[in-house]
Amino acid sequence: MREQIDDHLRTIEALRHHIPLLESMADQIIEAIRAGGKVCVFGNGGSAADAQHIAGELVGRFKRDRRSLPAIALTTDSSSLTAICNDLGAEEVFRRQVEGLVTERDVVWALSVSGRSPNVLTAIDEACRKKAFVIGFTSRRGAPMAEKCALCLKVEADGADRVQEAHELAYHLICDRVEAAFVDER
Repeated sequence: MREQIDDHLRTIEALRHHIPLLESMADQIIEAIRAGGKVCVFGNGGSAADAQHIAGELVGRFKRDRRSLPAIALTTDSSSLTAICNDLGAEEVFRRQVEGLVTERDVVWALSVSGRSPNVLTAIDEACRKKAFVIGFTSRRGAPMAEKCALCLKVEADGADRVQEAHELAYHLICDRVEAAFVDER
């Protein structure tokens, strides 16, 4: 356990080098929302839970009272998810939603620890085709995903646990900056 805690602390400490990137991500989200856009966020497994967490922080509130911000986790509509998987295949589950819901004013936020999930990659391709701004969160091995994103956080770790722990801190930092920008706009 001590080794795991030390590994966690090293991974989190390495996030300091990514502060300008996280600020840029938050600023893109702020700009998109002010222009009438929304945030569409998605991932598989633990990343799906993180997507829901992010959307909840934006639509609800994080630390401050402010207006609700437009965000959708593409992981929550069980009828759409199961219909798309059944009719079109699991690889289409996020791409199809991006096709129907995303515009060029939006930010698409993809999460994938491996950076190689076919359904995440095809959704990113669709978001790029629609000229949405694409943000990614992955690990150091996530080059296939990172290459497709306008901005991508690659956590300096390989284990899903350390990567997801760093992702959580990073998206809380982003949500905090976004929320602060809208506190006086009720």
